[in-house]
Amino acid sequence: MDLETTFSLEEMKEDSKNKSPGTMRKMKAKAGETSFFVTNDFDPEHKRRKALQDMLRKLNLKKNQSKKFSLQQVLEIKSESLKECTPRAMEDLPWHFLRKVLALNMTARSTSLEKRTFGDQRGKEKKKRHDESIFLDIEMDESSSVNPLDALCAVLLCSDSFLQQEILFKMSMCQFALPLLLPPLETSHCTLMLWAMRDIVKRWRPHFLVDSRGFIEESLVLTPMPTISFVRMESLSLSKSKLLSEFLSPSQQHHDFFIHRDMEGGNIPREIADGLVEIAWYFPGGQKSSNLFPEPVAIANLHGGIESHQVQFRFLSEVSSAVFIFAECISESEYTFLSSLKGSSTEYYFILEYNSRNFSKTSDFLKDLAPVLKLSNSRILLKAAKTNTANMVEQLRTTVGRIISADPKRVTIDDMAAVAREISVHVDEDCQECQDGHRCTLEITEDVKDVALYKKEMLKLQGDLWKSLARVEKELCRMERQGEMPSEMYRSELKEKWMLLRQQQNKCDLTIGLINFIRCIEDSESARKHYFLKWMKFNLDSIARANLSKLRAEYKEKCKLLGDNAQKVTEVDKLISSSSLGVEHFMRELGQFYEAECLMVREGKLSTNRRKFAHFPSIAADLMLGGFPLELIDGDASNIPLQWITDVLTQLHYRLRSQSKMFVITVLGVQSTGKSTLLNTMFGLQLAVSSGRCTRGAFMTLLKVQENLIQELGCDFILVIDTEGLKAPELAKLEDSYQHDNELATLVIGLSDVTIVNMAMENATEMKDILQIVTHAFLRMERIGQKPNCQFVHQNVSDVSAHDQNMRDRKHLLEQFNEMTQAAAKMEKLDRDIKFSDIMDYDPEIHNWYIPGLWHGVPPMASVNRGYSEKVFELKKYLFDFLRDRSVKKSPKDIPQFIEWIKSLWNAVKHENFIFSFRNSLIAEAYNQLSTKYSEWDWGFRREMHLWVSEQETLIQNASPDELDSLNWQHELQQKLLCGEQQILESLDKYFESGTANLHLVEKYREDFVRSTNSLKRELESYSYNKCNDAIHIKKGRYKIDTLQTEYLKVIEGNVDRLLEKCRKEEHRLDDQELQREFERMWTETLSEISPVPLERRQIYSDIELCLRKDLSHRGSSVNQKVQEAKSLLSYRMNTFQVKSEHINLPVRNRVKNIIFKQEHLCIAEEFAESLMSKCMQNIIEKANSRGDYHEIYCGELLYIIHQMLQQGEVQKLHTTPSFEVDLKLHILGEAVHFFQKMHEDFITENDPRVRLEKLKPQYFSTFTDLYLEKDAHQTRAKNFCDHCLHPALLDYVNRKLGIAIVDDILSGTQSMGYASRSFFQYTVLKELLEERNVDSYVRYTRSYEEFVKSWIMRQILGHYADNHSLMNLEKDILSAIVKKSMEMLENLKHKGVQMISEFLEMFCKEMQKELLISKDILVGIQFKNMSNPSQFVICVENFLPGLQKRILTELDALDLQSKLSKLPVKPQDEIFKRVFGCGKQCPFCTTPLVSQYNFRTAETEGKWHPYKDYRVYYPDWCIQPDPSLNASDYWKFVFKEFNHEFAHQYRAKPADLPEDWKNISQEQALESLKETYNMK
Repeated sequence: MDLETTFSLEEMKEDSKNKSPGTMRKMKAKAGETSFFVTNDFDPEHKRRKALQDMLRKLNLKKNQSKKFSLQQVLEIKSESLKECTPRAMEDLPWHFLRKVLALNMTARSTSLEKRTFGDQRGKEKKKRHDESIFLDIEMDESSSVNPLDALCAVLLCSDSFLQQEILFKMSMCQFALPLLLPPLETSHCTLMLWAMRDIVKRWRPHFLVDSRGFIEESLVLTPMPTISFVRMESLSLSKSKLLSEFLSPSQQHHDFFIHRDMEGGNIPREIADGLVEIAWYFPGGQKSSNLFPEPVAIANLHGGIESHQVQFRFLSEVSSAVFIFAECISESEYTFLSSLKGSSTEYYFILEYNSRNFSKTSDFLKDLAPVLKLSNSRILLKAAKTNTANMVEQLRTTVGRIISADPKRVTIDDMAAVAREISVHVDEDCQECQDGHRCTLEITEDVKDVALYKKEMLKLQGDLWKSLARVEKELCRMERQGEMPSEMYRSELKEKWMLLRQQQNKCDLTIGLINFIRCIEDSESARKHYFLKWMKFNLDSIARANLSKLRAEYKEKCKLLGDNAQKVTEVDKLISSSSLGVEHFMRELGQFYEAECLMVREGKLSTNRRKFAHFPSIAADLMLGGFPLELIDGDASNIPLQWITDVLTQLHYRLRSQSKMFVITVLGVQSTGKSTLLNTMFGLQLAVSSGRCTRGAFMTLLKVQENLIQELGCDFILVIDTEGLKAPELAKLEDSYQHDNELATLVIGLSDVTIVNMAMENATEMKDILQIVTHAFLRMERIGQKPNCQFVHQNVSDVSAHDQNMRDRKHLLEQFNEMTQAAAKMEKLDRDIKFSDIMDYDPEIHNWYIPGLWHGVPPMASVNRGYSEKVFELKKYLFDFLRDRSVKKSPKDIPQFIEWIKSLWNAVKHENFIFSFRNSLIAEAYNQLSTKYSEWDWGFRREMHLWVSEQETLIQNASPDELDSLNWQHELQQKLLCGEQQILESLDKYFESGTANLHLVEKYREDFVRSTNSLKRELESYSYNKCNDAIHIKKGRYKIDTLQTEYLKVIEGNVDRLLEKCRKEEHRLDDQELQREFERMWTETLSEISPVPLERRQIYSDIELCLRKDLSHRGSSVNQKVQEAKSLLSYRMNTFQVKSEHINLPVRNRVKNIIFKQEHLCIAEEFAESLMSKCMQNIIEKANSRGDYHEIYCGELLYIIHQMLQQGEVQKLHTTPSFEVDLKLHILGEAVHFFQKMHEDFITENDPRVRLEKLKPQYFSTFTDLYLEKDAHQTRAKNFCDHCLHPALLDYVNRKLGIAIVDDILSGTQSMGYASRSFFQYTVLKELLEERNVDSYVRYTRSYEEFVKSWIMRQILGHYADNHSLMNLEKDILSAIVKKSMEMLENLKHKGVQMISEFLEMFCKEMQKELLISKDILVGIQFKNMSNPSQFVICVENFLPGLQKRILTELDALDLQSKLSKLPVKPQDEIFKRVFGCGKQCPFCTTPLVSQYNFRTAETEGKWHPYKDYRVYYPDWCIQPDPSLNASDYWKFVFKEFNHEFAHQYRAKPADLPEDWKNISQEQALESLKETYNMK
């Protein structure tokens, strides 16, 4: 039996008399634990393993013993991690600990379980209290959970090395003691947790730096310091761990560094944690009065007796400056064990309880040990019964202070590894992967001595080259240093410079360090790669810290010596700024190599099969999946390597199998206010926060969402973006620092779903600056349709009443927001009154978070404030609740969409004016989809109204004079219009509620489409009203003629009737010739009798001249004189109009300017005149084709159109003279005279009474002969009805419907995409021009876009129906439909029991009055003396109809296509033109030669220069869409390059001197730029 066992059993026997049964049971259990050498059943290794397995089973960690927890697994977003709940069972404890410690929650070590309600239930029963039940409850409390140290050991055992590292890092922040040596659990060896502590960096101020206010920052494991170890003998009533916590705690601020028995769960017996060595540290903060020690001290604490854990004790003896041994008494066996320490160089101290009953015996043993252990009175500390803890702690501090002042042994934890290996203690860094990673790292970092020099020589691409590239890239967008050089020449020069810089990059070879870096990150072994990256971080951070420390000292020295010599100080300042070196710099270098190579491939300077770096993006994508951040914005160059970022994210999307929907969270705020710490706390991340490693630029980290939560949240990942601090001191002196902050804020806010704005309440000025930047960014987002959520975090506000107390502050904050929004609106040139609530849904009560400060106390010994962690968790829960709600309304971005946002936002922020430059293909695509849908609704409404107008026109023409006034068409029109408008608005609402991707991006355009619908309704109302009125006018114009005709026909029918009676009375039967002679004689006599009065012919030009004179009669003598001198209107035509110098009268100004601007005004006036004449010509042709007679209101309409267009603001600024107006009116009305005179002549000819009667003569003769010969007239009458009534009516119907059918056909056919929206149409036209490569077409396109488009559409229609089969099918379908309806109507009426054919035909006409316009003249002839049976008549008509249908189709087929289209009432070319044309105006800048990069001057500015970005001052109704990229104009550059000489000839100028780079643009590149411009990829 060993000494340990003997001592334990003897102690039990001796003390059993005074112990309770429960305590005795525990002591027996203890004895059982310690006496593992008695028999094989109590083999210590077997017992240890059994205890471990029991513990793992309790904690449900069995499976994780082999398959360890990983950091990625723990950081995964789970539903449990979004709930605040107390563990209910022991298996909840591991995850509870992990979540809490990673969130820096001070309750992480608690193992208390949620209290059950047994007590409440027992209270309802009989109140029986027994003494044994009390003890039972105590035992239940002790066995219902586990000791926190057991839980910690179990979790560490089941975690991989990277998670262990993160756990210890977070425990260190919480000021928890860390496990230095893990007890032997799975093996028989302890484990030194060296790797697990590698990531911890501490900052402190030793006393020797107090005066200089310097500080030291170093890795914890590399910091040499005295180590003071505390151990105990087997029996001790004093709580060693509690005493040590008091020992380390600052005055009046107790903190539990070590777990002790008086903490929650600390009294539960340890099952696997005995033998654990914990370590904590003291670091001075620079206040001599409050510092416990002048330098850092490590405090090690062994749990369990030293005899039971001799290996741990030996280790501590070897590495410690002093070892304090706690003892209640010293037994003989313990004396023997302590005597074995003879010869040890370690200083041993004893802390004894003076009130021990065996103190005299202990005293004797100590006397004997004194020479062996070199003990003196100063090394023995006694704790008497009356000595309180405070005195004991003070005594202990004094003793330790003496040890430190005596220059004790100082070791690093790194040094301890050598000692550990000597005594068979396993070191966690000794695994092969870790060592391989370390070895690879050393191959790279051993060459790094001077960080700035290393970066300059070994990371060449990201130094001056990359910064120069970034400057050139921004200058390409902003053109700030253009000077007097022409824009395109300067742009070409910049692009050449940009290309040369990339070529320089591409010529660089990979350095040895970079080659080694690539080799290591390409490693297929994931663990080895992660070890390598971690080692890189540690070594590079260590080197950077050393460099930074040296540079800071040099900076201080130079500031003292040089004083105002700013240049020398600035040099050191720059070195400090560039002294940061991390893995991101190596990855950045890879990105630059990749970007340079991509450009070479794109420019054809490198073939694809010679690429060396094509696999780099996949490496970076793998790292992102492994949890490593990806640099989005390079903070040193303030630039985004767009190609690199795009391809890395594309690879990531591919690896995720396109399951990449992301919710993006970003944090913004002033530098060093805890932004990264906030994200680290919220998500358990590892973003850099140490000195010299603060975030520069922006980094993206990917967090996986657990599968069962994906549907609920609507996303697969959370993307966290950490940004550099706004208002950074190192950037403050730069002129563009505000712009830099603005760019950063705009970009990340634009990319985010939620932006957390981090503010320190104590700095009001700083806060105001941040608000201005943030508000500016939000205003920009609102204007492009992006509305991210924003949460304002007010740090360092800990009062429980903060929310209520700060109500006034929140109100003031809202006022500031409104003020900032107004300021930002002015900067963005918005003149509307705008409030913060207009750009963001902001609720001061919900969107403000008051979070206590991070630290509880004063660093470096401050622990984390528990309130900080809890408040951050509340914010996290809110964010995910918000995400759940948001996912229902808006689908999160996936990676391709995110890439597009990066591209568009970055392109926009690089330009001086964000809104003027912003273009996003996702918005463009969403807008195109909406436009396409709206075009469908628009045509649907137009189509419906065209059909209705067609019906009404037919109805009006069929109506009698009495019926005409009773028609209710105006009311029906309003109902129809309201219904059509409502349908579109409802469709619009449904579309926005449909969940179609990215609809939120075009929400701001919704009102535009509502306005377009209202405008469409007004347009269709005017069109329909005018068409119906014209029909009524024509009908009324024919009323007198029709009345006379009716009278004439009555006379004729009477005479025919009398002739028939006369002939029947003749004695002999007349033959055909005789009948013919008799009928001719009667017809001649009848016409002589009625003597039809011919219609009066008028000279239309006289009427129009009179109308013009009236119009101009009040315009003054000069105008009257010009009218008097004018020739006859018949001598004026539109094509003879010319703009003359006398048409423009500019105000008096500089003579040279007048010459220049008069010419410009004349050009614009000429374009205006062409547009006006085109519009008037359209009106003239429409009236001329109406088949009515001329009316004086037609001239009035033309004059109204001319007046309206002359009153436009743009025309007023041309300073046109009255002469311009008079000449325009003369030429327009002169053209109209010819058309209206011919219109009048045609009307007279067609409606002459004698002519109309002569047309009816054959029909009457046929009726006369049939009646005389008593033939069956069914067939003759039916044939006449078909030939003379249905034939023209059916042909008219086809013409009225064909235009609509052609539009339907084109919009649903293969060409439909080209007309789907204006963008698609413009792309189609320009693409065809490119393929055609005809300079004349381009000239027509640029000179008269409207005419070109109309002729282009007509050509497309003619080409589409060139084979005639398609058009014939349309005509056949229309004709078949109306013939079918006619036959059905005839059949229906046949069964109505009508006896008279006249009544039958009247009913037929009545039923078909909306479809068929049947001539009343012809119908009268057919009805005359028609005694046929209607049924027999219908049968005959039905027999004739198929032949009639065939004949009509043959006639239509014989017609020329273009003339056929010109006669259609609804012209398809015009309807398609309306769909795709847009506003029809040209950009004033594109046609103005006198421009510079930032300013323009036109007629509207009266020759004064004006900034481009403020164009809406002069063009308030214009909204010029931005240039999407640098390559967007490659299309036109190619065109100008190809046709330079031809254009010069056309415009009578010399060929332009084009930039050299234009000559390299190919047709394929031109087409690509066109696709990009119109988002056709």
